[in-house]
Amino acid sequence: MFGIEGKVALITGASRGIGAATAVYFAKAGAIVVINYKQREEEARKVGEQVEKEGAKFLLVKADVASKTDVERMVKKVLENFGRIDILVNNAGIWTYGEIGNMPEEVWDETMNVNLKGVYYVTNAVVPIMKEKRYGRIINVSSTAGVRGEAFHSHYAATKGALISFTKSLAVELAPYNILVNAVAPGWVDTDMSAEPLSDEEQKKEIISKIPLRRVATAEDIAGPILFLSSDLARHITGEVLNVNGGSVLCG
Repeated sequence: MFGIEGKVALITGASRGIGAATAVYFAKAGAIVVINYKQREEEARKVGEQVEKEGAKFLLVKADVASKTDVERMVKKVLENFGRIDILVNNAGIWTYGEIGNMPEEVWDETMNVNLKGVYYVTNAVVPIMKEKRYGRIINVSSTAGVRGEAFHSHYAATKGALISFTKSLAVELAPYNILVNAVAPGWVDTDMSAEPLSDEEQKKEIISKIPLRRVATAEDIAGPILFLSSDLARHITGEVLNVNGGSVLCG
């Protein structure tokens, strides 16, 4: 039904959260899953075990997406093992506090390097492979922060807004090669990244009160739309931003 059986899917930041859930969903759909991680090898291996339980092949690749050398090494390793990359999920990212006027330059730079330059490095390395095969699916994980902004996280919002523009630009540029490029923009998701505010009961109540569906998304709630956009069910969709936020930010 999904049409991704045997396809090679590279997921960055796949040792936990949205990336890990996406890896398992792809395995259930029959894809070969490449699990990228930066430091959490043990957690990445556990994700690999889950993928294997679904009867799918997997490959673990350690790489910092903010390092061009690491990315080139990662892509080379995937090609050595499978000979192609059919699906790319640019999921790796960080979310840190930053009050403008008081934000250290290194905090700004770290977010830019991981959330934006990292996507550029990986995409730039993978697109020539997809062009050669005249097939590709690229899904960029943006955020509602990239749509509406986010106070005290302007650096994060700036990267996620840039990802939306990047997605739309590449959708037109790569369409002649049968490469579809879309984005998923989650709202609040119950992962390690948002563990601190969600662990505070008062903050959690306030967050939920602004979500019409009255719950915080799970990682699986985001993995499903990513799988959809990678599948044949979305074969006529490109340049779109799929907002997955329980109705908290309505746009389109």
